[in-house]
Amino acid sequence: MSIFDLTGRTAVITGGNGGIGLGIAQALHAEGCNVSIWGRNADKNKNAAASMAGKGKVATQICDVSDPASVKAAMKATLDTFGRVDGCFANAGIGGGGRRAFIDRTEEEWRKMFATNLDGVFHVFQAAARHMTERAEAGDKFGRLVATSSLASLFGTARNEHYAGTKAALNALCRALAVELARYGVTANAILPGWIKSDMTANIMANDKFVANVMPRIPVRRFGEPSDFGGIAVYIMSKASSYHTADTFVIDGGYTAF
Repeated sequence: MSIFDLTGRTAVITGGNGGIGLGIAQALHAEGCNVSIWGRNADKNKNAAASMAGKGKVATQICDVSDPASVKAAMKATLDTFGRVDGCFANAGIGGGGRRAFIDRTEEEWRKMFATNLDGVFHVFQAAARHMTERAEAGDKFGRLVATSSLASLFGTARNEHYAGTKAALNALCRALAVELARYGVTANAILPGWIKSDMTANIMANDKFVANVMPRIPVRRFGEPSDFGGIAVYIMSKASSYHTADTFVIDGGYTAF
């Protein structure tokens, strides 16, 4: 059996119906993992499930991660379907857009950003960790908590401070959980994407001036694809990463090194 074989495992991917989340779900499924795709859009969920081409099973749940009751219902439904959750990829999030100066930031914009990008991960991780720790206490120690963070958590992002704040918090959250939950066989890591093609970045990547300025700073000379996150997701989800926790994985084509 391959060290990367995920047969019998189950992973939840929030925001798994598009972009990076879908790339993660497809890669996990290809290695035999059951996947539960959580998203707010039923049609996108259905299309995402139809795109799976692996050996595992697929289920979808309508879920708004900013709503604790919605998260609890989705977790219960997932456990009812698969009996266990081994990995939780907290990928659902919203972008800041960079359109408003900090001094003009509204309370509503600030709260909305944190409700989804940080509070949403809190709700999802708490539900997953509760199940994982209970399972560990019954003798089955294994769990993976993974948050989709951003390079914005490391570098200055003008007019996007609310987004950056949520993502930096995720890095710290994962480090704290890595220490607290290690005794249960649960690891916690963050993935920091660079400039990746997705619905969130479609508008800015259609801007010729932006592309002309940014592309020369990416050593591999291309924007990332959702599929570029498949390998790291499989690694984290597998036994191969059992001793790898509290890390921030930068997946950016070399952008931050240049």
